Amino acid sequence: MERISPFKINQPPILRNDSISQRITPADAHKKFSTALSNAIFELNQSQIQSDVVTNKFIKGEITDIHDVMIAAQKASVTRQAAIEVRNKVIDAYKEIMRMQI
Repeated sequence: MERISPFKINQPPILRNDSISQRITPADAHKKFSTALSNAIFELNQSQIQSDVVTNKFIKGEITDIHDVMIAAQKASVTRQAAIEVRNKVIDAYKEIMRMQI
């Protein structure tokens, strides 16, 4: 895991492709954002499905270790809570933009 340097935190992100030295167009930014959002939703769904699978296996008696069930359920819960908080922040940002006067 790469350690986060305090000097890199305050640097603004570079919005260009270094190999071509072109700026990212709004369409490219939209595509990257939608891809990232789709991947996050997919991972959220996968953690929920994994939790359900492990819980069903426990109910059927295929898994006897309750720790595995609880860990899978907690991972799914944390992932869901993070997604909800991100959604709430996006909605708050949208409302703030809508309140701006032009």
